[in-house]
Amino acid sequence: MSATAPRRLENLQTDKGKVPVYATGIIDQPWDDYGEEDHATWAVLYERQRDVLKGRACDEFLAAQDAMGMSPDRIPKFAELNEVLSKATGWTLIGVEGLLPELDFFDHLANRRFPVTWWIRRPDQVDYIEEPDLFHDLFGHVPLLMIPVFADYMEAYGRGGVKAHAIGPDALQNLTRLYWYTVEFGLIRQQDGLRIYGSGIVSSKGESIHCLESDAPNRIGFDLERIMRTRYRIDTFQKTYFVIDGFEQLMEATGPDFTPIYGKLETLESIPAGTVLESDRVFHRGTGEGWETGGDV
Repeated sequence: MSATAPRRLENLQTDKGKVPVYATGIIDQPWDDYGEEDHATWAVLYERQRDVLKGRACDEFLAAQDAMGMSPDRIPKFAELNEVLSKATGWTLIGVEGLLPELDFFDHLANRRFPVTWWIRRPDQVDYIEEPDLFHDLFGHVPLLMIPVFADYMEAYGRGGVKAHAIGPDALQNLTRLYWYTVEFGLIRQQDGLRIYGSGIVSSKGESIHCLESDAPNRIGFDLERIMRTRYRIDTFQKTYFVIDGFEQLMEATGPDFTPIYGKLETLESIPAGTVLESDRVFHRGTGEGWETGGDV
């Protein structure tokens, strides 16, 4: 653990645009240093999102969040959440100052440690913040780690990330797209319709509504290789969301060795974010209204 006061690491603004800043250290959550404004920001975000997610988030997410004992009353203490989480699935939350280098992040996941940014966004950033902060990490990511099959998927993803990092940048890009379209921006099919599980959606009021109710985006059935070829957006709502039939489907997808898949994908072109293929299982073909041209990652 770091003996010095933890830093608040945000992207660095330069004349050439924003540059991410990384740190590798693990820190103790400085819970006593949170001010009234910090707790108030958590309360505003928590209450707003829980209200928005009624009938939109998957049942498992809401149940898991309740089981962890999260509430709007105060920013949760990592140590208290760890008592519940470790008993449920063997995962542990660790405090970090901001973004981690890829290999460090993968290593933590592979060992059932989930990094949580210690600081929370400012009041003027309530509606949008570019970097993952405490609210995004804690409210959005952590509850699903209570679900055994999803907890296993995240560990498997971490092990796969360590391997992809050693293979090379193309393999890493393929795997990053899988994380983006499942862990961050995934939808799931319930008996009563499509629901949200991706953390980037559940922690965003605007995208929680857009992903399910807007006619603009595509909603397409999960397909591992298709996802690993598909570019995505980091600056606007997604043009395409991929739908899983259940969390078991994610775990089954990570079973095979990805090495031959990476080799196959090297010979294929990447797919623009808004494209619908003839082979896709389409739940909804988007109108594309409001889509920006260019900018796919």
